[in-house]
Amino acid sequence: MIEFFDRHGSEAAYCLDGHSLYLWSGRAAAVIHDDKVYAYDGRFIGWADRGWISDEDGACLLFERDAVGGPHKPQRQVKTTPGPRGTKPARAELRQAPSHPASSTAWSHRVFSDLL
Repeated sequence: MIEFFDRHGSEAAYCLDGHSLYLWSGRAAAVIHDDKVYAYDGRFIGWADRGWISDEDGACLLFERDAVGGPHKPQRQVKTTPGPRGTKPARAELRQAPSHPASSTAWSHRVFSDLL
């Protein structure tokens, strides 16, 4: 299981298969396809690269333990058990992603769960 943490070091999301992202609560959140992150309605959310999930502008939203580069990673908070995985909604046709921006060393002002 790949665990993702937010800018405060709090658990935020997890991935069991390398493609399906779930919020820590267990709610199906997004899908990773060719290093791009999409909501289930097909909207482009951001990028998955080097252990980071970044927004469409390249600013960092979430990190995994072994993430490379990016902004300073905070100390991870005490971890709880993730919620049971919910049912994945039908996946809509994926919209075209913008050009990949340069990797950022800044945290996004956005919150991952708000993008869904």
